Amino acid sequence: MMIIICPGIHEPEITDSFISDWLSQTTVKTMVFPGQGVLALSAPHILQFLGDRLQHQRNSPVVFISFSAGVVGAIAAAWNWQILGGQVKAFIAIDGWGVPLWGNFPIHRLSHDYFTHWSSLLLGSGHNNFYAEPAVEHLSMWRSPQNVQGWWVNSDCQGYPQKMPLTAAEFLHLLVKRYE
Repeated sequence: MMIIICPGIHEPEITDSFISDWLSQTTVKTMVFPGQGVLALSAPHILQFLGDRLQHQRNSPVVFISFSAGVVGAIAAAWNWQILGGQVKAFIAIDGWGVPLWGNFPIHRLSHDYFTHWSSLLLGSGHNNFYAEPAVEHLSMWRSPQNVQGWWVNSDCQGYPQKMPLTAAEFLHLLVKRYE
């Protein structure tokens, strides 16, 4: 399995922090889409990046982890990757507020506050999601998920959603472990 990281529009140092603090604790192979600025929105550029790196491994399962504006390009790239014969194991959107998320693969959202969590669910999500409580600044979700306290919400339960306290980093680790 390969994790594809699709950052948003921000300083590269913030993604470096995400990688060094969170990804250093996982053994799964990762690739970071290097496009900056508006290229984060570009599904064709992300798809070309994937094609260049995984040309002979299209059947190898991938998990997309995207942030903010990067969610826009990443979700379209995930759809197209699947259409081209690639296997999308899961899609994880971190603070992709306002981005419709649907696909023929599991989708999870992480949000920096409850309002973003609730309003984003109207645009599609999976059954396991996370929101920060107390609310944090938007970039904190990407810069240092290990410091973001919140709730894992499992909407798969009958009746009311089940909630469990943990950090954003712990939630991400649980998801990655599930799809390994």
